[in-house]
Amino acid sequence: MQIDRRALRDTLGRYATGVAIVGAVAADGRRVGLTINSFASLSLEPPLVLWSLANRSPNLATFRECGGFSISVLASGQHALARRFADPAVDDRFDGIAVRGSPQGRPWIGGSLAWLCCSLSECLVAGDHTLFIGRVESHAAGDGEPLLFFRGAMNDSAAAAVCAAPRVATV
Repeated sequence: MQIDRRALRDTLGRYATGVAIVGAVAADGRRVGLTINSFASLSLEPPLVLWSLANRSPNLATFRECGGFSISVLASGQHALARRFADPAVDDRFDGIAVRGSPQGRPWIGGSLAWLCCSLSECLVAGDHTLFIGRVESHAAGDGEPLLFFRGAMNDSAAAAVCAAPRVATV
């Protein structure tokens, strides 16, 4: 059976996710970051998380070789940051952004809802993406509401996501 890619994307879009920025420091000292919604907890013992990156990404080699990464879980109202870190036309996505260093020296985005710093445990190619599995070395959490991604749009709350989402007829 042939799967319609657009219909599959629409179906998968019914699963609300958080929005995060993954960051790293490249071998040349440059900070690299991008917006993700593919982040998930994997294990508490040992403490592992995972996220994925398209194999066509120009940042793939940097994340494979950097030894570790940070995750900043975005809070409600951080739409502009999410868009900035998703925009390939922005050269230095960290320029002018409130950043604090994790204990391991990786960039954490100020004002976020939660932060994790991970050493790179494993990279696995799966389909058109690479899965990055990281061992959590440090973490911190703040208060507030998350920025959510639902049906292809960012929203400040689950209620707003459901209300703003277009209705689709089912059979």
